[in-house]
Amino acid sequence: MQSTTHGIGIIGLGMAIEPHARALEDLAGRAPVIAACAPSAERRAQFAERHAFPLVDEVAPILEDPRIDTVLLATPPNARLDLVKALVAAGKNILMEKPAGRTTREAARIVEMCELAGVTLGFVFQHRFREASLELARRLHDDALGRIEMVHLTVPWWRPQRYYDEPGRGSYERDGGGVLISQAIHGLDLMLALAGPVAEVAAIAGTTGLHRMESEDFVGAGLSFGNGALGALMATTARYPGFPERLEIAGSKGGARLEAGRLALHFLDGRFEQFGEETSTGGGADPMAFPHDWHRGVWEDFLDALDEGRAPAAGGRDVLRVHRLIDALMRSSKERRHVELKEV
Repeated sequence: MQSTTHGIGIIGLGMAIEPHARALEDLAGRAPVIAACAPSAERRAQFAERHAFPLVDEVAPILEDPRIDTVLLATPPNARLDLVKALVAAGKNILMEKPAGRTTREAARIVEMCELAGVTLGFVFQHRFREASLELARRLHDDALGRIEMVHLTVPWWRPQRYYDEPGRGSYERDGGGVLISQAIHGLDLMLALAGPVAEVAAIAGTTGLHRMESEDFVGAGLSFGNGALGALMATTARYPGFPERLEIAGSKGGARLEAGRLALHFLDGRFEQFGEETSTGGGADPMAFPHDWHRGVWEDFLDALDEGRAPAAGGRDVLRVHRLIDALMRSSKERRHVELKEV
């Protein structure tokens, strides 16, 4: 199918914007940026030093411009709901930074609004688009590892206190939570995409003495998957100086280890294969220390979805699944019991 040119609007020029801007520069012939919005003059000036996109100080020009059919929403979670209402009313397709909202209820409202309006909604889960992740997805689809029996996700990241000193960072009012909804959500989404839904969790969550923040900076949990596999999770932003996240899957024919952009495959018949090259993942003090290729993959898939009339790889139902898992983990810790997920 021949690709269509899609005019892009951007709302939010904060920390998460840089890999998007670089990806859209790569895709300028297919997805030209018509306007990028931030109310802060200082933020617009800083952005203009790096990128030549047209800048506006309010959302109205993006809503009213008929050349713009798709909008990247990269604001903090507490600003999402009203903006989505306005974008849906204007008939704009939406690619949204994670999470969908501060709560699962808020996320579900956003997904439902887009579905009822018939606008395409996608989420920026760029870990799916690492070459090693795509390769592992292909191997699992081809049954190379056999039946999945064990899954282990580790997110040993670090954020310095100055990260949480930004007003609202790590709060429930602005972000909706801590390490699960703001950092580990990427690993959780990838785990669910590759291994299938989780059926039951037993978790402990809390805040270490290494941070002053409202929400959690550590979560450990046992997992039971809908397909019968067992697993475990550890996610933190208190592991100085920060290390790459790691996803391990053990199957009846062999095992896989996905870490820092590299895939290692150990088969029970003695074969060993390795795919990809080690890359930075943003697990340390600089959250944006990673290449923009993965974001370009997100954009290419989203644009293809628009052209082909299909859902993007990470759509509304995918984000709700990871939100519900986060809810179950936090509820399990709070209530000190195993929690079942009804939708598996």
